[in-house]
Amino acid sequence: MLRARKKVRIETERMTLRPPVHSDFLGWSTLRRESAAFLQTWEPTWAEDHLSRKSFTNRVYWAQRSIGNGNAVPLFLVRRSDNALLGAITLDNIRRGPAQAGTTGYWIGERHARNGYMREAVQAVVHYAFHTLDLSRIEAGCLQENTPSRSLLEKCGYKYEGVAQSYLQINGRWRNHVLYANLRSDRRGRTDVGLAV
Repeated sequence: MLRARKKVRIETERMTLRPPVHSDFLGWSTLRRESAAFLQTWEPTWAEDHLSRKSFTNRVYWAQRSIGNGNAVPLFLVRRSDNALLGAITLDNIRRGPAQAGTTGYWIGERHARNGYMREAVQAVVHYAFHTLDLSRIEAGCLQENTPSRSLLEKCGYKYEGVAQSYLQINGRWRNHVLYANLRSDRRGRTDVGLAV
């Protein structure tokens, strides 16, 4: 018996956020390749075949399965004015039951950075998570020195919660990450930790 495929599409002021499809391969691989130095500082080490069509095909199938299973919502950021792929955002590790939580992760192509696209996307995904998926908590983590990402999270309503030691392997090394959370019913007020840790 075939399960009906869940459709996810989020419209923002300038973008459509939608799951990746096979025809995105050229735009995705080009954007990732030209932004490699910009992205690899903040990401796990890329596999040798990271930019291959086979790897991308696996990514598309993973996205479809994850949405169908309800454990992740991987989305590409597509600018409506010219259909350009700008980056991606994923609401991952969705936990139901008493947790009702998920984790956000994102990347943007270097030429599209610092134009407000990711802020627009994060705010839209947070709204979708709270109001469509009925989640209560959305978490995010980033490297301590990633000031642009920390600032983005804080502008989108995430609050600093602490430091996780050796949280992820980034660029081949275990790295500490600062942890943030955005709560649907947040009574914590400002945390006033600033960007220094």
